[in-house]
Amino acid sequence: MVLLAAQGFSHTDVAALFLAVAVLLGCARIAAEIAQLMRQPAVLGEILAGILLGPTVFGALMPEAQSWLFPQSGAVANGLEALSIIAISLFLLVAGMEIDLSMVWRQGKNALVVGLFGILVPFVLGFVPAYFAPGLMGALPDSNTMVFALFVATAMSITALPVIVKILLDLRLFQTDLGITIVAAAVLNDLVGWIIFAFVLAMMGAGGEGLTPSVTMLLTVVFTVVMLTFGRWGVNRVLPWIQAHTEWPGGVLGFALTCTMLCAAFTEWIGVHAIFGAFIFGVALGDSAHLRRRTRATIEQFVSFVFAPLFFASIGLKADFVQNFDLGLVVLVLAIACVGKIVGCTFAARWMGFGKGESRAIGFGMNARGAMEIILGLLALEAGLIGEKLFVALVVMALATSMGAGVLIQRSFGKKRQVSLLDFVVAKSFVADLEGADRIAAVDRLARVAAEAASVDADVAAAAVLARERAISGAMGHGLAIPHARLAELEAPIVAIGLSRAGIDFDASDGEAVHVIVLILTPARDAARHLEILSSVARSFKDPHTAQRLASSVTNLTELRAFLRVEANIENAEH
Repeated sequence: MVLLAAQGFSHTDVAALFLAVAVLLGCARIAAEIAQLMRQPAVLGEILAGILLGPTVFGALMPEAQSWLFPQSGAVANGLEALSIIAISLFLLVAGMEIDLSMVWRQGKNALVVGLFGILVPFVLGFVPAYFAPGLMGALPDSNTMVFALFVATAMSITALPVIVKILLDLRLFQTDLGITIVAAAVLNDLVGWIIFAFVLAMMGAGGEGLTPSVTMLLTVVFTVVMLTFGRWGVNRVLPWIQAHTEWPGGVLGFALTCTMLCAAFTEWIGVHAIFGAFIFGVALGDSAHLRRRTRATIEQFVSFVFAPLFFASIGLKADFVQNFDLGLVVLVLAIACVGKIVGCTFAARWMGFGKGESRAIGFGMNARGAMEIILGLLALEAGLIGEKLFVALVVMALATSMGAGVLIQRSFGKKRQVSLLDFVVAKSFVADLEGADRIAAVDRLARVAAEAASVDADVAAAAVLARERAISGAMGHGLAIPHARLAELEAPIVAIGLSRAGIDFDASDGEAVHVIVLILTPARDAARHLEILSSVARSFKDPHTAQRLASSVTNLTELRAFLRVEANIENAEH
């Protein structure tokens, strides 16, 4: 403490800093849990906790107490700001890890067209009013019109990949053609969006040790190219050695955090924010085939449950959301963002041959902005590019689009009778004993069982399912796996169910063995029915213990039907 005092931190400052962090983190986590219980993104609760603790509520009721606990200047404020920068950088590391560049290539033209239209249409709709009527968009009087317009255009076109992935996982759509297209397009969208924003920061002359904006942009391009080529190769070569010679997960965690800080330091030094370096390293790390799913999950949980809540709660401390709420500006920003993204992506999806319902779902999914939009807005606010009114409008837009995306995706296919998983299971497609099988053998067996029940070529069906399974594991967590494929020669959907009491290793993110495999084959032309069956599976296995109970108690199709009907009745009673 003597050393801290010598550096400008008194004993009181240290105590106040720990108290502020404890209050911020505790309230953020409680609010996040409440939000998730209400089936809303955790980030919504974390931001609302910050708004309650900030000048909007706490500051209005008890201004002196609020300014003491969360001061705007001084040692405690500097400490909180440093923690916030580290937190946002680690969150962008995790966001980068979600980006699978190979997924873009696998989806090919679909992802490219949807992703580009998802950027270009909202970019143009945002740029035009921001450039020709900057005052209408909330620009500050002394702001650079071109830089401001480029920022607004980027903010209108960014997509929140982590939010999209969470929504698709909750809806059990992540591994469908629809889900993979949305994620692949969002990967492209996020990568391009952050590179454009890096250029915007460089144009502002935001930093760099005497570097000009042109040099900053050149170094940004070089850094990005090197990290996504040689950097990815280096990480992929180093990870096996680290995992073989260090304790798990500490070795990989230490390596990831060290490299994140180094990349963040470099991009901050050249005049682009530290988060860009963390994001690009996250892409390089997450792309490695040697990064185990459990290690990835450990890093994500470490960041998501400690650092991310601190950052998102601190957002509420930055502005008074009541005094700076401009209804006209909020409506304008929300309209430009939603129209640009939904229309652009829906049109592109229809052009690529998706059905009406699927195209709308892709548009609504890509419209989720979430944390990424808020981060962009906060950086622009701190850089003096935008005012508090536009910042508040961007936060409201980000939360509104994230909250509505899941519901709108579900409603994209119209209101029909809820299909049941049991409608597509027959005696020939139920296997009660998958004991001794590994993941590939179990999926192959079930695919052939399903193909035989549906009178289609077993080799074709098995090849289609295994190709997808090798690319992306069908493990959904809590002992459940849902491998699937869509076949052109199939006339009607068929579902095969296999049970394993001992469990099969599917490399699930939660580390649990799979006890129930629900394999789905649907006609290639019937995307809506495919999603309805997946939704039925999600309802049937909503309880995390259902898969293990089913595997340990069911031995034939009659018992399976009775078990799932009981589960359905329990769910209906709860609602």
